[in-house]
Amino acid sequence: MAAETGGNEFLIQATTYLGAAAIVVPIFNRLKFGSILGYLAAGVIVGPYGLNLLYAEEGVFQVAGFGVVLFLFIIGLELSVSRLWALRRDIFGLGAAQMLLTGAVIAALFAGARVMPAPAAILAGLSLAFSSTAFALQFLKERRELNTGYGARAFPVLLFQDLAVIPILAAIPIFAGAAAVNEGAPAWAAAARAGGVIAALVLIGRYALNPVLRMVASAGSREAFAATALFIVAATSLAVSWAGLSMGLGAFVAGVLLAESAYRHQIEADIEPFRGLLLGLFFISIGIRLDLATIARDWVIVLGGALGLVAVKTALIYALARIFGSQDAEALKAGAVLSQGGEFAFVVFSLGVGAHLFTSGQASLMSAIVTLSMMLTPLMMWSADRLARAPEDRGEDLEAPREEAGHVLIVGFGRMGQIISQVLRSADFNVTAIDRNPAHIRNAERFGFKVYYGDGARLDTLIAAGALEAKAVILCMDDKEAVNRAVGMLRERAPTLLIIAAAHDRMHEIALRPLEPDVIVRETLESSLLMAREALSRFGYDERTIADYIEQFRKLDRERLLAQMDYGPEAKKELIGRRFETAPRD
Repeated sequence: MAAETGGNEFLIQATTYLGAAAIVVPIFNRLKFGSILGYLAAGVIVGPYGLNLLYAEEGVFQVAGFGVVLFLFIIGLELSVSRLWALRRDIFGLGAAQMLLTGAVIAALFAGARVMPAPAAILAGLSLAFSSTAFALQFLKERRELNTGYGARAFPVLLFQDLAVIPILAAIPIFAGAAAVNEGAPAWAAAARAGGVIAALVLIGRYALNPVLRMVASAGSREAFAATALFIVAATSLAVSWAGLSMGLGAFVAGVLLAESAYRHQIEADIEPFRGLLLGLFFISIGIRLDLATIARDWVIVLGGALGLVAVKTALIYALARIFGSQDAEALKAGAVLSQGGEFAFVVFSLGVGAHLFTSGQASLMSAIVTLSMMLTPLMMWSADRLARAPEDRGEDLEAPREEAGHVLIVGFGRMGQIISQVLRSADFNVTAIDRNPAHIRNAERFGFKVYYGDGARLDTLIAAGALEAKAVILCMDDKEAVNRAVGMLRERAPTLLIIAAAHDRMHEIALRPLEPDVIVRETLESSLLMAREALSRFGYDERTIADYIEQFRKLDRERLLAQMDYGPEAKKELIGRRFETAPRD
């Protein structure tokens, strides 16, 4: 009975979470407030200071934190070691300067106001210098601005903050006056353990991950592949956590190691649903923790503290970004997106109370200030957008121009895909190719082609591979049904996207036409006509006569096609295919 009660309690909590997200988040999205504020509002409404339907239990918060871990893993997938190396100046220059300067200013304010002694003020200043990785990156991802000028400034700062987690945690006993930092373990041993774990992860990522993923992909089980991807994230995060580093940093390292893998797009597509749900739970848990009683009692302090925090951080980050070469609008938006306090502050405040650096009242007030600062982030971004809306009036560019060729996605890297890819690359197009056959991927790598593993019949995989940002999607899979499904889903999701599909034969072309790809090319048609042209030429026919014969055939073939498409409704339904139904465009 007790187990049944516990199970029912879990289902009640899960139903409440899902229901709150399903109701509140769409409303906030429709009002243009964004999903993050929607999740926060849902947490406040169903939390202990609202309807009291959900509780801020530590277990829930830890589970929700895994959403941040998955989020950092996906961010890592979008980077590479070479790109990180290119960001080293911003990571250890701008990132370190932001932490030190912001921490020093806030600590000086606390110490000057004599609200806490100097050691506690320093710790509070450094913890408030952190920004919310989940908030900032989710904003950048939702707005598709992670690779813009200000996104390229904000991300290295967040990455350095993750690196700074362990030194600050290790410093808490020092600030509290305890000489033994970690119960007798020397600092060099902890550093050696962390370095050893990172080195081991790099070696595993370099030599073991791709063979393992290839073996799992060859088995053809979608569930097994998703489980393997989640296992890689969890195992890497646990290993890095054991070494004393941030779990999020471990997940990020795992993502970077797989950034050049042929399986990155399918991994991202499989993990995305888990990431979205758990990250939503994380934001709801932040809303639950918003102590409305404390805010109501000390609303002047909380509101003033939140406004002061975002103002100080925005101003300092703006100034530092300008020093590091950002334009005015980029620096302003970087300051706005990083203006909030971070979730790491909650951990520091809790440990600080245990070390007698903060009183419970101080920790509650600072936690409320951090949470409210998170809720102010959309307003800060809106204000920064307004100020940077007309950069031409100030003679500046809003974002650095992106110098890259047009992007084309090729789905299916068989004989047709290989030829199309080579021609497009010769025309300086940036080609991404995906295929669900690991053998095709290995053969392509032998000849210098980079092909990613992915199921082209899944919309999430196509989106992860960049279909929505591509100039065109070219479908040349061997599976007719997969081609049909991909065309229908892409056309419904992106009505203006250029879709070029290969049809296996006339019957397949008939099935494709109601789905309205922009171009349909029958696989053997053009090659057969070319062979017929060559034969007639060798027989002595002149080019004009050959062209007439070819045109006669095209006309006859078109008439046959139209005649077959004029069958009755039942026959047309049979031709299009029973397992795939979609409404054609108007």
